[in-house]
Amino acid sequence: MPLLWKIFCEPLMQIHSWWEGKTKDEHIRALISKYLKRLQGFVDFRCEEIKDSKKKGKISKLTLSQQNIIRKHKKSFKVFLDPQGPQMSSEEFSLWLNEHSLRGTKKILFLVGGPEGFSSAFLKNADMRFSLTRMTLTHEWARVLLLEQLYRAFTILRGHPYGR
Repeated sequence: MPLLWKIFCEPLMQIHSWWEGKTKDEHIRALISKYLKRLQGFVDFRCEEIKDSKKKGKISKLTLSQQNIIRKHKKSFKVFLDPQGPQMSSEEFSLWLNEHSLRGTKKILFLVGGPEGFSSAFLKNADMRFSLTRMTLTHEWARVLLLEQLYRAFTILRGHPYGR
C-alpha cells in the first residue's frame, strides 16, 4: 500500500486545516510549526488561522469567516473535529486518507473549532465529523494532535519507522 500511495495518490491530494483564533501558547506554536514542516514532505498541506469570532455561548448563525470558508472550500471534503464524531486508530486514519486519495478526493479540509466549538448551522456543512479522543482537549491541543496524527498517518502509508 505505501507504494501505491507514493506513485498514484500523493501529489494529487491537498489537505488544508482551518481553525478559529490564534495559538497563544508559545510551546504549542512550536509544536504546530514542527508538524507543519514535517507534513510538507508528504503532502500539499496548508493551514489557515481565522480571526476569533469573540462571541460567547452557543452561536446559532454562521459568522462571516465561516461563510467564506464554506464558499472557498465548496468542493473540499470537510471534516469537522467534533467530540460527538466517530474515532479511529492511527492505522484506521491512515487507511481512511489512502482511500480518499484512491477515490480521487482532491482536497480534504479539517476544521478545528474555537473554545465555543461550532454552531449547529456550521456543522450542517460537514461531510464528516471526527473525534480525536474521548478526552476533553483545549482547542489549541486539538490542533497539535490533528497535525501529529496526520503526520503519523503519512509515515504509516510510507512505511516510515515513526508510525510504529
